[in-house]
Amino acid sequence: MQARRTFLFVSASVVAGALAVATHLQNATPAAAQTPPVYTGIVKGVAVGGYDPVAYFTENKPVKGNPTIAHEHGGAQYHFSSEANRELFRKDPAKYAPQYGGYCAWAVAEGYTAHGDPNHWTISEGKLFLNYNRGVKTTWEKDIPGNVKRSEINWPKLIGAKK
Repeated sequence: MQARRTFLFVSASVVAGALAVATHLQNATPAAAQTPPVYTGIVKGVAVGGYDPVAYFTENKPVKGNPTIAHEHGGAQYHFSSEANRELFRKDPAKYAPQYGGYCAWAVAEGYTAHGDPNHWTISEGKLFLNYNRGVKTTWEKDIPGNVKRSEINWPKLIGAKK
């Protein structure tokens, strides 16, 4: 009886994991496709889903930006919660913009793109990384240096950058 319960629990866990991966892949873009350099799918034309990218560094949390305090960079609008944050971004966008255009950092490490969720983020080595969801973020965080190394190789191919 105990073996049967264990088998059912393991089977249910495998099915749940497979469904999570399938859902993740539904939103993925294959490496062969041209990917826009900044993800703006949550709020059309707006990076980071409208969240203030500087606030991750200054407040250590996602903070909704104000559309009236905006700045264009890399073909997308960024929204900020304050004029001061917008000015910090203007002076050094590479410091504050999420890596890989705000796409899921783990997906990029795996060779494809999926949307990055502004609520599932990590700052590592002074850089902002977004991930698809909490589970993917946990996987990303198991080997950030290795994942970054793979992402740096994959990212130019994903956006069609010429070497």
